[in-house]
Amino acid sequence: MRRYLIDENISPEYRTQLRNHESSLKVLAVGDEGAPPKSTSDPEILVWCEQHQFSLITNNRESMPQHLSDHIAAGHHVPGIFTINLQVPMGKIIDELILIAGASDEDEYMDEIKYLPL
Repeated sequence: MRRYLIDENISPEYRTQLRNHESSLKVLAVGDEGAPPKSTSDPEILVWCEQHQFSLITNNRESMPQHLSDHIAAGHHVPGIFTINLQVPMGKIIDELILIAGASDEDEYMDEIKYLPL
C-alpha cells in the first residue's frame, strides 16, 4: 500500500484523519520521528521520499514542479507527489488519498505531480 509523507506546511490534521479513516495506511509528517526534520529543503525531502518509498503530500504548486524536474534530471525518482488545494474540504482530499492508496499500483504515479482533487 502507498505510504504518504505530509509536508510541514500541511495541517497535521491530514495525518490524523488519514490514519483514522485507514488504519493500515503508513502516514508520516515532516518533523515526526523517522521522517525528515522540519525545515528540510524540498530537494532533500524528495530524496528522502525516494529512499523510503513515500509519496509526498504538499500544497507547494510554485516551486515543486522545478524541484521534481531537477530531481529526475539528477537520475532520481519519486513515488509521486500529490499537491492539494487547501480550499477544498479536507474530507474530499482524505477520501481521494485513501482511494489512491488502495487502488493504485506502487509505480502508477512515479515521477508525477497530481493535483487534488482530481
